[in-house]
Amino acid sequence: MEAKTLVLLKALLLLCFNVCFTLASDPDPIQDFCIPKPITFPHHDHFSTNLPCKNSSEVTTEDFVFSGLKTAGIFTETGFATVPVSPANFPGLNTLGMSFVRADLKPGAINPPHYHPRATEVAHLVKGQVYSGFVDSNNKVYAKVMEAGEMMVYPKGLVHFQMNVGDVTATILGGLNSQSPGIHKIPSLVFGSGINEELLVKAFGLSLKQIGTLKRRFDPVMSNEH
Repeated sequence: MEAKTLVLLKALLLLCFNVCFTLASDPDPIQDFCIPKPITFPHHDHFSTNLPCKNSSEVTTEDFVFSGLKTAGIFTETGFATVPVSPANFPGLNTLGMSFVRADLKPGAINPPHYHPRATEVAHLVKGQVYSGFVDSNNKVYAKVMEAGEMMVYPKGLVHFQMNVGDVTATILGGLNSQSPGIHKIPSLVFGSGINEELLVKAFGLSLKQIGTLKRRFDPVMSNEH
C-alpha cells in the first residue's frame, strides 16, 4: 500500500511540475497571428494577448515589419543604449512568444548584471568585442570575450552581463523566447527596491552611509530628489 501511495505521489509531483512549467511559458497561439486593434481605452495592457485582433482583411505586410533596429537607441551617461522590441512597439509579435532587443555599448560601457525571469536570451554580437557571460545556480561563471559574428545563450532566469572591451562601439542583437520576458537589474533590484537598510548592511557588510550612497544611486525616487 505504501509503495502504491509513493508511486501516486511521484505521479502527482510530476504532473504538477509539467503544469507549472507550462503555465510559466507564453501560451501557444490558437491562430496564425493576432495583430491587435488600436487601443481605444487608456488602461489596456499593451502586452495582453487578450486584445481583439484585426480582421485578416485589415492586416497588411507592414504589420509584420519593424524598422526600429536600424539605428542605436539613446545612450545613457554610462555609454549604454537599448532598443527593446515587443508587441508594445511591434504589434506583429503579439501572441508569437518572442521579443528582441538591440544593445549598443560605447568602449568601456557595460550592460550590468541582470536576468529575465520569463525568457532565455540569445545574443548575437554584430560589431565589436564584448566580454559576455552568465552565472549558474552554483555560482559558476561562464564568460569569454566575444568577437563579431559570435552568439551566446543566457538560460532563462540566470544572471548575465556584458562589457565592451574593444575600441569601437559594440552592437548586440538579442532574441528572447517570450513576448514579455521581464528584466531585473541586480544593482537596482537590491539597492533601488526599498529593501530594509539594516538587512542590506548585514548582508553586504557595508556601513549605513555606504548603503545610503548606493540607494541614492539606484533608487529612482531618491535619485530624482538629488
